[in-house]
Amino acid sequence: MRRPARLFSIAMIAAGLGPPAAAQDAEAGAALYGDFCAVCHGMAGQGDGPMAGALTVAPPDLTMLAEDGEFPVLRVARQIDGRDPLVAHGGEMPLYGQWFEGDGADVAMTGPGGQPMMLSRPIADLIAYLMEIQS
Repeated sequence: MRRPARLFSIAMIAAGLGPPAAAQDAEAGAALYGDFCAVCHGMAGQGDGPMAGALTVAPPDLTMLAEDGEFPVLRVARQIDGRDPLVAHGGEMPLYGQWFEGDGADVAMTGPGGQPMMLSRPIADLIAYLMEIQS
């Protein structure tokens, strides 16, 4: 670790702020996906979940989110947390908004242009998983 980074970490711990939150966890994101998303989007993320046929708007293939070469982190985060509501979701993800709020320990994730953005841990974990299943 470089000296300034080490001094910063020591200062943060001494101030009682503790170390920064760990990076996102794609395995935890996969579990969230299985619990909350797969029923509509399908286990493989291809929009073929058991509820897909009952929906008026077909769920998209989530394995194609980065088809233009870049994963749209900000757009996906905003759709999950309800800031960029989708008609099909009725705003927040149906019934699941509270599960994605997290415990207040937000984590940083690289957003558009390399800018860091703070997300709840569940949303960051879910996005990390979605990034892993891109075709």
